[in-house]
Amino acid sequence: MAAAARDAAEQALRTAISRGDLPPGHRLVEEELAGQLGVNRSSVRLAIDVLIADGLVERIPHRGARVRVVSVAEAVATTECRMVLEGLLARKAAERVTDEQAGRLRAQLAAMGEAVAGGDLLKYSELISQLHGLVHDTARHPVAAGLVDRLQAQVVRHQFQLSLRPGRPQVSLGELTAVVDAIAAGDPDGAESATVAHFRSVVAALSEPTSNPGGPA
Repeated sequence: MAAAARDAAEQALRTAISRGDLPPGHRLVEEELAGQLGVNRSSVRLAIDVLIADGLVERIPHRGARVRVVSVAEAVATTECRMVLEGLLARKAAERVTDEQAGRLRAQLAAMGEAVAGGDLLKYSELISQLHGLVHDTARHPVAAGLVDRLQAQVVRHQFQLSLRPGRPQVSLGELTAVVDAIAAGDPDGAESATVAHFRSVVAALSEPTSNPGGPA
């Protein structure tokens, strides 16, 4: 019961941070959050501890916890590290993919296309994260996947904002289609190359002067 409350609080806070409802620098007051989320302060405190470990929140001496400010430069550097690991995961996924998993990847891609066509960019953003999760499941490389999860958590708001930028969803959809096509075809070199190309594109977009502080890519 306590674990469920903590997990619920963690997910709610993580989502609020990624969408900008709790912006960088926002103080996290345990008592207020407990009332808003319908859990006790202990659950909120434990949830905040998890988010601190993930790099989303920080504790300031004598001031309490707040949403951590992640600069564009840090987001770029983190994404460059993630690019290498995601390339490895895509390669492993292409080596190990089954027909059933290939079908799931293609179905996910179709759902992403529908979201972009319908202008539902919030849904598209969520579907991107799910696609990466499917690739990780297919790769069956828990060490690399775990490292990616930690890196991704730190820049989730930047990538979320990026996915809402005009024209960016169409670009990323094309890039991710190439990734899925290569994995489904059992082409490790192609899968790794397409994944690296996608994340290079993400880095370039984050580095543009118009980039806003903020996260899926």
